[in-house]
Amino acid sequence: MLTPFIIDKAAILERLGGDEEIYAMMLEMFLNDVAGNSAALRTAAASGQAAQLQREAHTLKGLLATFSDDAGSALAYTLEQQARRGEVVDGEAQVTALLARIDEVAAVLRQASGR
Repeated sequence: MLTPFIIDKAAILERLGGDEEIYAMMLEMFLNDVAGNSAALRTAAASGQAAQLQREAHTLKGLLATFSDDAGSALAYTLEQQARRGEVVDGEAQVTALLARIDEVAAVLRQASGR
């Protein structure tokens, strides 16, 4: 089980050069796109296409890393690498865990932004 996601705005802002405007834009984009990103991951997992699953996991890895979610990013990285090698042994469980993490991060970000 992953550690709970706690937003660290200071760390995120440091990564973004202290730019509050970019932070707000990234937050808005994440929240607007989360449903589509989750659907794309589900579709990729259901398709059986390792390359598609690898791409979606890679995208989510970057999005989670943007918000300093090391645990979620690591989960996405593991899925990405397994898909790259065609070794998605427990892919369904990993996809389910990653989807849950994305939902958790989105909920925390919504609360932090007052949305």
